[in-house]
Order: sequence, then C-alpha cells, then structure tokens
Amino acid sequence: MAVRIGVKRVYEPVAASDGVRVLVDRLWPRGLSKEAAKIDVWVREAAPSQELRRWFGHEPAKWAQFKARYFAELDAHPAAVAELWERVGKGRATLVFAARDERFNNAVALKEYLESLGKKKSPGK
Repeated sequence: MAVRIGVKRVYEPVAASDGVRVLVDRLWPRGLSKEAAKIDVWVREAAPSQELRRWFGHEPAKWAQFKARYFAELDAHPAAVAELWERVGKGRATLVFAARDERFNNAVALKEYLESLGKKKSPGK
C-alpha cells in the first residue's frame, strides 16, 4: 500500500478521506474542542521548536531556511519521527495544523520530509 499524506487546516471539515488525522502543532488549536477536531494522534515532538517557529513567523522569504532548520531538528529527534512514521506510513494520513498560512507552514514542510523518508524506505530506491 502506498503512503498518501495530506495536509489540512484543523478548522476545515473532517472528511472520511482524511484517514488518520495527525495534529503536528506544538500547541492545541485555539477555540477548538477535542471532539470537533477529531484528531487521532497528536505528535507534539514533531512540531518545530518554539524558537524556530517564532523566528520563521510564516514569512515566505524565510521558507527555504525554515525547512532546512526544521529538517535538522527532525533529524535530531529520531524517536518523534519514528512515532510519526508509525502513524502515517501505513496508508492514508492527514497532517493537521492550525496556521492561517496554508502554503508556508510546518505541516507542508513535514509532509515533504516524510515523503522523502518514504522514498528512502521504498524497495529499489
């Protein structure tokens, strides 16, 4: 089964096609109950550090550098990455985030990171 990872704002309606819903933010989304969020698992340790998040501030000009720093943080926390991969590496999963910016956020970067891991783990690659 191929791994399919989606990315979605936590405030968007839940869909059956979401698969496993994984919250990848360090803080719980404002104004949203656990029942409404329908989160299957919350992997806080896979979120960027508070320092990195504040430095980035969702500024598109910092995107490439943010990803490099974030990927380095993920590389330094293999247990968090392994837990995350255990949740998303078996089929359909959606990385759920609260940021307003849908293009430049940690979930988008994390999807890229996980997909690169998936390619490394695939036979013949």
